[in-house]
Amino acid sequence: MGRGVGARAATGRVSGPITMAASTPHVLVIGAGTGGLCLAHGLRRAGISVAVYERYRTRGEGLLGYRVGIGPTGSRALRECLPPELFDTYLATCARSPRYFNVISQRMRQTASFELRPDTDPVDTERSVARMTLRQVLLTGMEDVVHFDKTFIRYEQRDDGTVTAHFADGSTATGDLLVAADGTHSAVRHQYLPHAVTRDAGTINIATRIPLTPHTRGLLPERIRRGISLIFGAGGMMGVLHVMEFKWDRDGAVKPEVSAADAAVLARWPGLAHDNTRDNINLVIWSTARRFPADVMRRRGEELIRLALELTRGWHPNLRELLACGDPDSALPIRVSTSEPVPPWKSSTVTLLGDAIHTMTPGRGVGANTALRDAALLCRQLRLAAAGDKPLVQAVADYETVMVPYGFARVADSLNRSGTNGDDRMYHPLFGRLALLGARGYFTVTSRVPRLRRKFVDDFYTYRGEED
Repeated sequence: MGRGVGARAATGRVSGPITMAASTPHVLVIGAGTGGLCLAHGLRRAGISVAVYERYRTRGEGLLGYRVGIGPTGSRALRECLPPELFDTYLATCARSPRYFNVISQRMRQTASFELRPDTDPVDTERSVARMTLRQVLLTGMEDVVHFDKTFIRYEQRDDGTVTAHFADGSTATGDLLVAADGTHSAVRHQYLPHAVTRDAGTINIATRIPLTPHTRGLLPERIRRGISLIFGAGGMMGVLHVMEFKWDRDGAVKPEVSAADAAVLARWPGLAHDNTRDNINLVIWSTARRFPADVMRRRGEELIRLALELTRGWHPNLRELLACGDPDSALPIRVSTSEPVPPWKSSTVTLLGDAIHTMTPGRGVGANTALRDAALLCRQLRLAAAGDKPLVQAVADYETVMVPYGFARVADSLNRSGTNGDDRMYHPLFGRLALLGARGYFTVTSRVPRLRRKFVDDFYTYRGEED
């Protein structure tokens, strides 16, 4: 029998119901990451049957405490796909928005500082959210949709047009469309597009999370404490620092200064009971893989923090003290990957979104935003298919026709930014110092010339606010 679905208004919200076709598709989503869960919410709002299969055993599993920067593109997609009350929860659970984009040296000397827009608009603002917190928000109300402890093994496209997913526990699930949202090492992609590969970008990150205490807070000047700070270090060692302050304290209680409206939203949100995120400082360092010992990917805990301290011997004592205060259990080595461009393929009842198709380095900080953009775009197309306006596979093809160009454009752009490419000139033994001086010089001039400073900020929001 028919199902009701809302027509998309110009704001991206859903308005009154329209009549659906006699049979709407059932969508299987492999992976309960940011993009997959956003898509699932959008489909459910549209009255389209959806089930999500996640390899983790529980909703709290995984190293998910690090920052995700959500720009206008991502917030717009979330507003379009989430129920309005859950979008309000997303806003209430974001950390304090950054007020500055800073560029500093390893000695904490300010090269540039750009004032960002205030967070008065729910969408057109740069927002900070912890991965674990965003995960709990997106899992809210989806208990009957998300199936945990389901490791995907393979799929089978059947003669009747359906597709069946097979899982490691021997179970199966059958639907009309299978969506790969299972990340960089996507098992779906390996089967569907074996020629679509990722490669080592040539850089390694060491990510640390430091509890925000009076001591660690006092190590940072105000602009760094209230902003995003990119560290251009001498000798080809880069870094980024974010301070994450939430609306709840270390005991999980809402802070007294939080507005009554946000306090009410948080009081109603069951996800806070599953979220162990607390105020913290994210400090990530990276460089060409040649700078790291061969066994870096096997190091954990105190051993990894000691390595970070060795690699930053010439850095300001306050930055090194932050590293020394890092939570050993959260320290993580990351080998940065990037996708290779993929030739066009024939669309079918299998498709992909996010890192499963276009893994990008963190050079522009748009991986999550692009996955959310994918989710909203695919949801729109599937709404049209469910309404009978186009065949399902045509909807998939129309999604892929738009997604592939912008996705891989961002892959290429990210690879060439912020030293996330191991072949960056800053890592060259002869020209590295000149490249570093050039980068610092660019930011210095841009921040001091009013016209250039305004253009930099406008371009920042334009890039992070692209839409289809």
